[in-house]
Amino acid sequence: MAVFAIADLHLSHVDEKSMDIFGRHWKGHWDKIQEAWRSRIGAEDLVLIPGDISWAMQYEEALPDLQAICAMAGTK
Repeated sequence: MAVFAIADLHLSHVDEKSMDIFGRHWKGHWDKIQEAWRSRIGAEDLVLIPGDISWAMQYEEALPDLQAICAMAGTK
């Protein structure tokens, strides 16, 4: 088992807030995160996510972002 940490994901599956307003290296940031995650993290690993997972302000709006994280490998 390995331990990983990631923060400030700022996902926006409901509102589709574009992160590339912060620079073009942010374009497709969720795709880049998923690619890196899949190449490094296995089912037996632990992933710590201390905060800023979603741009949503309400649970219902954050749920798709949380579900996307839950679908990724590892125990969160």
